[in-house]
Amino acid sequence: MKTARWSLAPLAFTVAGALAAPGALGASTLTVFANGEELATQGFTAPQTTRDGWTLSFTRILATFGQITAWQTDAPFMADGPEITGAALLVAGRFTVDLTDADNRVALATAPAEPGHYNALSWALTPAMDGPAAGFSLLLEGVARKGGTEVPFTLRSADRVLHACGEYLGDARKGFVDDDSGADLEITLHLDHLFGRGDRGAADPMNIAARGFDPFAGGGVQEFTLAGLHLGHVGEGHCHVSAE
Repeated sequence: MKTARWSLAPLAFTVAGALAAPGALGASTLTVFANGEELATQGFTAPQTTRDGWTLSFTRILATFGQITAWQTDAPFMADGPEITGAALLVAGRFTVDLTDADNRVALATAPAEPGHYNALSWALTPAMDGPAAGFSLLLEGVARKGGTEVPFTLRSADRVLHACGEYLGDARKGFVDDDSGADLEITLHLDHLFGRGDRGAADPMNIAARGFDPFAGGGVQEFTLAGLHLGHVGEGHCHVSAE
């Protein structure tokens, strides 16, 4: 593991050591998961519809992650800028996963890791190179329903978005690797930052920024931009977002 700095430029360092099988939490390893939460696996259902009253069910949500790097920083990184300085562990390159496939989270990769607390995580939401999502970093496919209207949709974004995130926030702290056990970290995509939440008021900051589904109500294949949205988190922890 090397002391390095994450910035908008591609990472200019490598870390020796082969990746283990994803999800293999052995001694002195770190596994990174991706999680779309229940909104990905269960959809938007009443009372938690989109901000404009649509229910959504997803057949697949393909997200592609690259430049995944875990960090040990001192002092803690506060997600207040695009750069992280510390001891860096490059976990993996580019992975496309379906966030509807698993029970809320999908293992991306497991890497050998030196003991310590990995209290920051950086990654890019980046276009896939091949497969059904080729050319797009995020693809959402499903059916929207409202007032007897049913709209099949495929929404695609080709944006590349860099995330510099602080410590994972959730029910328990994560990222503690020791000599006897591995640890995990999580990339979390909050889909309500795209579609909003019908169980919150119109003046809620999330609903002010979110698109809702009305702009996509024509159905079919549509492209959209991630600009101005903050889908990427680490649990409930925040990330600094930089679009390229």
